[in-house]
Amino acid sequence: MTDSQQVRVRFAPSPTGYFHVGGARTALYNWLFARQREGKFILRIEDTDRERSDESWTGGIVSALTWLGITWDEGPFHQSERRPLYDAAVATLLDRGHLYACDCTREIVEARTKDRATPGYDGFCRDRGLEPGIGKALRFRVPDTGITTVHDLVRGDVEFANETIEDFIIVKSNGDPLYVLAVVVDDIDMKITHIIRAEEHLPTTPKAVLIWQALDAAPLPLFAHLPVLVNEKRQKLSKRRDRVAVEDYRQLGYLPEALRNYLCLLGWSPTEDREVLTIEEMISEFRLEEVNRSPAFFDEKRLAHFNGLYIRALSDEEFIERSRPFISGEHALWTERQFDEGLFRSLAPLVQARIATLGEIPGYVKFLFAAPFEMDEPSFEKAVRRDELAVTILSEARSAYAKAEFEVEELKELLISIGEQHDRKLAKTQAPVRVATMGSTVGLPLFESLVALGREEVLRRIDGAILRANEEG
Repeated sequence: MTDSQQVRVRFAPSPTGYFHVGGARTALYNWLFARQREGKFILRIEDTDRERSDESWTGGIVSALTWLGITWDEGPFHQSERRPLYDAAVATLLDRGHLYACDCTREIVEARTKDRATPGYDGFCRDRGLEPGIGKALRFRVPDTGITTVHDLVRGDVEFANETIEDFIIVKSNGDPLYVLAVVVDDIDMKITHIIRAEEHLPTTPKAVLIWQALDAAPLPLFAHLPVLVNEKRQKLSKRRDRVAVEDYRQLGYLPEALRNYLCLLGWSPTEDREVLTIEEMISEFRLEEVNRSPAFFDEKRLAHFNGLYIRALSDEEFIERSRPFISGEHALWTERQFDEGLFRSLAPLVQARIATLGEIPGYVKFLFAAPFEMDEPSFEKAVRRDELAVTILSEARSAYAKAEFEVEELKELLISIGEQHDRKLAKTQAPVRVATMGSTVGLPLFESLVALGREEVLRRIDGAILRANEEG
């Protein structure tokens, strides 16, 4: 790449499943690099695998990128619509002697090479002179000697001895081009200058370099293979074992800017041990050559902490707006008729201060809106059944609250007074009242919640708890 050449990067996911957080990190790094260098970010859908690709997965990729704020300058392009380019490249490679036809099936190759020390294809059809056609794959003729070097901005120069690379297939026996060919042809056609992708692609990169050179397409792009993401057991993140879909985190109530910030730090870090970064700071400070080679730990607990920080930084109105899908949408635990936005707004700051994800909101405010009201059984057992003074405290609280002005400080002082009469601290005195009115031993501050419920509903719920305790007693 020359200094005058515009930076052009691409993100090229395969639409074969949910959008992986590792793919999101790769897309983000490409996007940051392009924005920093005033270059172009290209979205390309690599759907040459017709059996596994699905257009619905493509929609998920586009939706997730948009949600994360990762915008593209060109595309999305689909490999499935670019077949003429691949066919032309195959014709060129055949004409230059870089390809040969092979009618060996996988079973035949395995049977023929099972006793070899080195696995892989043995070059059986190299000099048979078979005519290309249906039923025969096309293999790339790898040089017998020499070294293929991958210039990697993260790992330095990585060398591969050509003798260790088998003659690999680039066109299947049914005539379909494989990814290893399509990706190179697309990168050449789109004038990609930097290929920033996951570490798992490094072993196939020398094949791409060989095809690139065989097509006489200079200059070669620079590569950067990003470190693998691992779980707490230092195992590679797996969709079968770990939560890896971006859509899952979106549905759980993670903010896109929090997830984006966290993904940025999985392999790279800014100076001065800072963690919370604006998108402008990421663009300004990110350095591809500073990306770490070591596996990056995708820590859900740390991500939740990040998300909590971002939630608490929202303005009151922003928090209300971000909450809407969870308080009045498909995630809500109540109907639209049961929901009262005014009540929610009165407690929203208390909710905002306590949650790590927006998905936790319904659990904090269901005592206000969910009908019928229910008391958590373990909480009732602990705070009411096992407490011999619970019914007495509930009865005295009911009498006091029936005559109170129903303000936070007054309700608190009344309960403190009741506790003092029974030689109890407030924490233990309020436990049966909390369960009777809010349904659980944990949640939002009691007295603010009682005010939100209102006198009539508080007294009704206390009566219900007393009745239940006496009936079961």
